[in-house]
Amino acid sequence: MEIEINLNKSVDENAGIYFDLAKKAKKKLEGAKKALADSNKKLEQLKKQEEKFWKEEEKKSQKKERKLEWYEKFHWFISSEGFLCIGGKDATTNEIIIKKHTDKEDLVFHTDMAGSPFFVIKNGQEASEDTLNETAQAVGVYSRAWKMGHTSADVFYVKPEQVSKEAQSGEYMSKGSFMIRGKTTYIYPKVEYAIGLIGEEIIGGPVTAIKKKTANFIVVIPGKEKKSSLAKTIKSKLKGGDLDEIIKFLPAGGAEIKKTR
Repeated sequence: MEIEINLNKSVDENAGIYFDLAKKAKKKLEGAKKALADSNKKLEQLKKQEEKFWKEEEKKSQKKERKLEWYEKFHWFISSEGFLCIGGKDATTNEIIIKKHTDKEDLVFHTDMAGSPFFVIKNGQEASEDTLNETAQAVGVYSRAWKMGHTSADVFYVKPEQVSKEAQSGEYMSKGSFMIRGKTTYIYPKVEYAIGLIGEEIIGGPVTAIKKKTANFIVVIPGKEKKSSLAKTIKSKLKGGDLDEIIKFLPAGGAEIKKTR
């Protein structure tokens, strides 16, 4: 290291110049150390954010890779006895279910309220009252009874041969509507539904059906909270699950979580 001495200045003055230079250098070094520490901290935060991002992307990828079953385009659940139950989401899917997915061994459920879904229990004529009651609850939940805030609904079921697209003379059957002929059997279920979590998979359905499959579930009833907001609360309470899947199982109209005593 070379030191320049100004001969026109005294020893003390020359020493003062280098003392000031040393102070400035020390400040720069401290600033550089602080900047380095801040950069390292930001780098760690970015690494964590990147790790979180790739984990979420992996989950999305796994979700996309899961092959959807044919019935998942409809309202659906598996009863506590293991029967597949499917229901229409609108006039078009009502039409598809009755025309393409209803066989003579099934049972068909509906209500007297306009705009209600048709539900079908596959091989339903072998089912007990447990599955019948669960399917009636699903019909009630997805009917106008939910939007109107009813606590129960009037649901009936018939055999497939009692359901027809042939209208009475002078009448017209709109898309998703069918004529019911013969004896109907009524069930009066509670209007409430359950959303549950198995692993990372969200399931929804009648309370007893979901309770049979998982202890991690919540029950919803008609209310005023919007789907999107309620779905976030449900996800938090279940500690997992996909928001879109939760929303998919929630009925149209407001809802709230049923308080447990």
